[in-house]
Amino acid sequence: MTKKWQIYEINQEKQQKIEELVNKYNINQLLATILVNRNMTNPEELKVFLNPTRNDFHDPFLMPDMKTAIDRIMKAIDKKEKIIIYGDYDADGITSITVLKSFLEDIGVSADHYIPNRLEEGYGLNIPAVEDIAKKNYDLMITVDCGISAIEEIAYANTLGIETIITDHHEVAEELPKAIAIVDAKRKDNEYPCRDLAGVGVVFKLIQALAIQLNLPEESYLKYLDIVCVGTISDIVPLKDENRVITKLGLKLVKQTKNIGLKSLLISAGYKTIDSTTISFGVAPRINACGRMGNAEKALQLFLSKEQNEVAELTRELNQFNYIRQDTEKHIYEEAVKYIEGNELQKKNTIVVAGENWHHGVIGIVASKITERYFKPSILLSYEGDLAKGSGRSIPGFDLHEALMKCTDTIEKFGGHSMAIGITLKKDKLEQFSQKIEEVANQEHIEEIIPIIQIDSKVELSNISKEMVESLKELEPFGEGNKTPIFVIKNLKIDSIRALSEGKHLKMTLKENNTVISAIGFNLGNLADEYRIGDKIDVVGILEINTFNGVESLQINVKDVMKSI
Repeated sequence: MTKKWQIYEINQEKQQKIEELVNKYNINQLLATILVNRNMTNPEELKVFLNPTRNDFHDPFLMPDMKTAIDRIMKAIDKKEKIIIYGDYDADGITSITVLKSFLEDIGVSADHYIPNRLEEGYGLNIPAVEDIAKKNYDLMITVDCGISAIEEIAYANTLGIETIITDHHEVAEELPKAIAIVDAKRKDNEYPCRDLAGVGVVFKLIQALAIQLNLPEESYLKYLDIVCVGTISDIVPLKDENRVITKLGLKLVKQTKNIGLKSLLISAGYKTIDSTTISFGVAPRINACGRMGNAEKALQLFLSKEQNEVAELTRELNQFNYIRQDTEKHIYEEAVKYIEGNELQKKNTIVVAGENWHHGVIGIVASKITERYFKPSILLSYEGDLAKGSGRSIPGFDLHEALMKCTDTIEKFGGHSMAIGITLKKDKLEQFSQKIEEVANQEHIEEIIPIIQIDSKVELSNISKEMVESLKELEPFGEGNKTPIFVIKNLKIDSIRALSEGKHLKMTLKENNTVISAIGFNLGNLADEYRIGDKIDVVGILEINTFNGVESLQINVKDVMKSI
């Protein structure tokens, strides 16, 4: 697939800013170039970005309804009311419950929790759960990472005598639930500087405010930054502003965590270094696998446990859930690809495919992979009686949620946002829906959308050194809103080329004069048939230090290749 390479232009003004950063902060030219290209030149922002401290957290009482929420919690503490925390089954929800429950226990307050079963109850509050909570005589319910859209459920809780504090980070509709307090920085009346906190980030602000109210030392809430960091990175929120402070400081705590569950999970993940990649690909999938397979409680138990033998057993179980998730995902993916290519659906502008007994917990991941493979919006559905339920993922430039708004006559219900949706439709409406969504895509000329690779800078192979690559770690943690830098290196001669893993991946050595570097291209194995030894190519990729048998070497993690002009 043809991709557009888009590289930042360096004009005279930018070059001047680059030189200023090099001199003022004693950083190298490449690092300064990346910062300038990413508009990171404001002295105050840059200070927080490069060297955040505990003094860079915003005042929690700037958040909407925070004072009201704290006053209500203080009342519950004084009157020894029964408190329950209502969370979500993903990594953000699990870490949110962990942090709030642990903090309350630290100050001598007992709080129970409720996690809905993903497969049986779905996301968020539901009426049967509220009824169950009422029967157990809870006075105060605190939602974490959910609740902002639960208008009916909160109204029902009110009639049953349960008062609710909502802490959430999702988008807000015109109507808000009738809760005691709604702590969400996406409210229209919000004045809090950082709108993009994860659910666990909002909980962190709640315990910070509680600590301030109770005149507790900073350590009482800062010690949870390891867990807050895990939830924040896992939820793929922009790692800017306060999220940057949380994750940069939090990763330092993760490396020396006193949470024996987290420590055990890190060891089992097998990563040599602890950074945002370790959390994103080693820790988060194991936590999320529990929720996806309907066992979120196990992940929570792991983080709350103080008993080593229990932690070892729970870690084993989390790994097992992850293996099952991976196997289930692989099975659905292979079935979907076989159907798509057997029916030539990849030639259409949208891909809609359904199957029998496709697991709801992983169907969204598979939709993401299908979209990535074909660069087309995809919707995967699983048949359940006369219904088809599933998930969809989109491509930049095509608002999938808006597109579905034009197909409502073929849909039972749907929700989500521009890039990801959940959907239910009648089985006998599937063909009609497929045609309708394709028509919408055609009308919007989706075929004209070309995937763009945003390149941070051009570099010369002879200038790449271990020190230069190491310096890029100053930009860590990487994630949404702060992507790993991508570079273009031109006019490299292919010294060797082959496919690995049954043709799946690409392995090359590349040469410029007397300088040679290794290159690995994951899922680019097909390029081994398109290029030959001696070809001159331009390469776009990430610069890495690869360690093999104790020996370190420079490596390009290739994202795209084209012949040199």
